[in-house]
Amino acid sequence: MALTLGLQVYSVRESLQKDFWGTMEAVAKIGYRNIELANHHAEADYGCGFGVPAAEFKRRMDGLGLKTVSSHVFPLENTDLDKVIEYAKVIGNDNIVCPMYFYTSAADALELAKRLNTWGAKLRKSGMRLFYHNHFHEFQKYGGKAVLDILLENTDPELVDFELDTFWALRGGVDPVAYLKKLGKRCLLIHQKDLTKGTKPENLFERVKPDAKIDMESFKKDGARHEDFTEAGEGMMDIRGIIAAANKIGTAKYIIIEQDYSSRGEIDSVALSYKNIQKLLSR
Repeated sequence: MALTLGLQVYSVRESLQKDFWGTMEAVAKIGYRNIELANHHAEADYGCGFGVPAAEFKRRMDGLGLKTVSSHVFPLENTDLDKVIEYAKVIGNDNIVCPMYFYTSAADALELAKRLNTWGAKLRKSGMRLFYHNHFHEFQKYGGKAVLDILLENTDPELVDFELDTFWALRGGVDPVAYLKKLGKRCLLIHQKDLTKGTKPENLFERVKPDAKIDMESFKKDGARHEDFTEAGEGMMDIRGIIAAANKIGTAKYIIIEQDYSSRGEIDSVALSYKNIQKLLSR
């Protein structure tokens, strides 16, 4: 299965706040057709995160030629999963992603693995899939084992899949291509951005102590320096190798642009990533 390009709309979050449908129209004009939602208000909004009723959302997206292929739902543990499923069914979305979690021990990872299995079973009964999306801190080790490895080994392959963020894998000191191969058929979605050329260190655990407590505050301070992010194809990552590996494994369907930060305007940023990655996908 050859990869298809998509966009995580977190990349244009400020534009969406100002003009939701105008921004979606701009995204469609760039050429994007596959959309991943970012709902960071899931306790109160079970849908797209911007208060749009499901039927209206589906109608407007269809009119723009846009398809919802997955959705980040956060915090997943504090939302009504039945209502999330109900909204997703109406808009035609089959994939729900747990986008972030923090850990203080291997026990935390094991506890989340149990939750992921439970959520995954519920979604699977509804004909949907559950994914876990990584950042760099999932490569922190407890007892010699990385958190993401603990999740991989303690979740049911029939119930839980993974969305590998290749940028954050690199920042966690891991070769994205090697970890993509390790995930194998459990990686159906890939997140792509790029690391600014000359960024030092690549591996954030050269700056963050291996036994550091990583929470949202420290994550933003130590791991999310804006100048380290650049558009896909503009930095130092081996995106060609990532695409080749994913296509060889054959199960990943979408490579999804997620631009956390950019020195460019949001629309210009995702337009540049679209242009660069489409060239790589067409080779």
